[in-house]
Amino acid sequence: SPYTVLLNSDVLVPENWLDPIITMMDNNPNIGIVQPIIMSLEDRQSYEYAGAAGGFIDRFGYPFCRGRIFDRVEKENSSYKTDKEIFWASGAAMVIRTKLFSTLGGFDNSFFAHQEEIDLCWRAKKAGYQVWVCSASKVFHLGGGTLDYGTPKKTYYNFRNNLFMLTKNEHFSTLLWLLPVKLVLDGIAAIKFLLAGNLQHIVSILKAHLAFYVNLPTIIENNNRDNQSIAKARIGPDNSNKSRYNGSIVFDYYVRGLKTFNKIMN
Repeated sequence: SPYTVLLNSDVLVPENWLDPIITMMDNNPNIGIVQPIIMSLEDRQSYEYAGAAGGFIDRFGYPFCRGRIFDRVEKENSSYKTDKEIFWASGAAMVIRTKLFSTLGGFDNSFFAHQEEIDLCWRAKKAGYQVWVCSASKVFHLGGGTLDYGTPKKTYYNFRNNLFMLTKNEHFSTLLWLLPVKLVLDGIAAIKFLLAGNLQHIVSILKAHLAFYVNLPTIIENNNRDNQSIAKARIGPDNSNKSRYNGSIVFDYYVRGLKTFNKIMN
């Protein structure tokens, strides 16, 4: 098949959900990856945490979605019912060109359960492909089926894999300032957990940073391998600055009080 469907076992799909996605990809060869709009299976009027109406990241590598900022999930919003180029598609339900998936080497096995789809989409965008959300397709995700939300283990993978992803995909000149800033921001997150009495999550953040340093040689090795795969898959100039937010989602959410996607990226 020219297309490969990646679908979690905790996703309910309605009949013919793939048709508009395939049509979109057939009509534009520059589109490498597409996700449907992802709604909550438990509350079908709300977007689901893992992807919502399309994924983005800010300049510090924090992921967020149309319809979900951090843990705040929005109700269905008519302004999100449009096709849109995004930065990353949810691994819960996505369609990718089979040749692209194969050439890029698929998911990076050093990740697990978190942000490996962002890494994959980032590599596709570096090869010149676009990532889109198809508004005519909608699925329902239970969420937390692989790893429960709010657990220390989830915190560990979120923080560790975010460092993995940034180190693999950002330019070296950017990493020189970004990694020290991430240390500070992750420290602030640890203080937030401390004030909430979630000591296990603080330990998870410390373990995540330790795992990052231990695995740094492997990350660099994987990056060199990925660069070769990206060169083989290339169809155009690097597209990774497209649909990326140049501000700070942390600052916008906690300082400016902007809690929804439309207020941040309008």
